[in-house]
Amino acid sequence: MSRLDSAIRRLEAQRAAIDHAAQLIKNVPGPVLELGLGNGRTFDHLRSQLPHRHIYAFDRQVAAHPDCIPAAPYLLLGDFSDTLKQARSVLPEPAALAHCDTGTGDEAASQALAAAIAPLLRPLLAPGAVVISDQPMMLTGSSPLPLPAGISAGRIFLWRIA
Repeated sequence: MSRLDSAIRRLEAQRAAIDHAAQLIKNVPGPVLELGLGNGRTFDHLRSQLPHRHIYAFDRQVAAHPDCIPAAPYLLLGDFSDTLKQARSVLPEPAALAHCDTGTGDEAASQALAAAIAPLLRPLLAPGAVVISDQPMMLTGSSPLPLPAGISAGRIFLWRIA
């Protein structure tokens, strides 16, 4: 598979997972967490699918399109290990959805980052919350969810928090 085909499949999987998760959290109160703002594409899609929810975006630095940069206090910049701890004092309530797009292109580094993020993310999530991730994670008290049709196993991961 070419890198272009892989990127297209990744973006299609993200869109399908976000659309699916938006339905799954209809009755779960709380904001949305976007870990890995990047250029803002998934942030923009999240706000189009969940227009009445606050979305808190996390990243090391701003690299997003100007139209896709959240206003303060919805943008938390810095290392995830710091900003996820800081989020406890910023979030008005536990989150209903977390979208984690934290892969670096280096498989070992991406898995290590996901392992470091999981225990910091878990306390920020409401019962019934859904987590979407481009990396496998060990989230205490969660159950894996089936992927939407058309997404290959291992392309994206979904969990429901108990």
